[in-house]
Amino acid sequence: MFAAATKNFVKQVGDGGRLVPVPSLSEADKYQPLSLVIKKRKCLLSKKSKFASTPFTLKDILQGEKEISAGVSSYQLLNYEDKSDVSLNGRRGNQIMNDVGFDVAGSDSVAFKASFGIVTKHEVEVPTLLKELTTRKINFDHCLVHQSRKSRMEILCVVMESIRTTRQCSLTVHTGMRGETMRFHIIEDQNYKGRDKAIVFPAHTTIAFSVFELYIHLDGNFELCVTPISKGGFEKEKSGSSSLTKLRRLKSNLFHRNKRVVDTIANSDAYLEDLFTDYYEKAASMTDLSTGYLREGSHIRINLLNNNIPKGPCVLCGMGSSKRETVYGCLECSFNGQKYVRLHAVPCFDLWHKRVK
Repeated sequence: MFAAATKNFVKQVGDGGRLVPVPSLSEADKYQPLSLVIKKRKCLLSKKSKFASTPFTLKDILQGEKEISAGVSSYQLLNYEDKSDVSLNGRRGNQIMNDVGFDVAGSDSVAFKASFGIVTKHEVEVPTLLKELTTRKINFDHCLVHQSRKSRMEILCVVMESIRTTRQCSLTVHTGMRGETMRFHIIEDQNYKGRDKAIVFPAHTTIAFSVFELYIHLDGNFELCVTPISKGGFEKEKSGSSSLTKLRRLKSNLFHRNKRVVDTIANSDAYLEDLFTDYYEKAASMTDLSTGYLREGSHIRINLLNNNIPKGPCVLCGMGSSKRETVYGCLECSFNGQKYVRLHAVPCFDLWHKRVK
């Protein structure tokens, strides 16, 4: 009921589209001059921007403890009494049916009466405020600023004016059927209990407000967007600076990510042995040995393991004995009193016998 009444008020008063209805009676006290609200940008599913209250004021997000001295002027705006028929069809009708709080079966609309009486307008002295804020900066460590900066869909705004009631006010709803000759034809013969509902809220309740968006620079300076075409938000980092920062961050991440690998390579003989083993095994699987220069029937490459000769280091390169490595060799050659030599398949076998020849 309260939301429907404030929407009707803003629709009739107008104010060039800057006036925003207070969405909830429980949050009405949070839309006072210099209070901070969050404006959620329009999206594909929403044609209008939405506002959410916060428990903070403009002073709370500024550096320093100095209070804001800009004054707030007040004056009577108008005497507001509204009586209207509201259809129960559509989204707004569904919300009204929930607010009414009783069965509206058999009714296609409601009679709505809002009695606000004399309402007053309270607005910040903008020239004084702008002059005062020229030396102030935003505190980026404040939780509200930090969270809003991370979100691309939210803009920080300052309430610049609010419209309040001056006396206790009432909202009344009566359900019924639309008649042909009168606004409402109430079904009296059925005498439904609870067909009327009324709420009363206290004086000095805010029913509408307007805001200026904040445009915040990277250095903490900020501007109040005093014209409708000015857009608030946070200044973005320049593309060149941003790219350089991203490049440095990537370089740092790669360095730390590979630091353990670098330490392993520098301090582990086992790593080097495995590295050479991988090379020889892959080479042996892809390369045919060139043994055409050897005498026919002599110096044949064999697997020493099949001849009960255990693994050991290659006599040419000194690498070997890896768990994943099969060391080949030659039984026609002798070395250090042994009637065989251990040799890798590629390229040690060829190199050894070229040297021997």
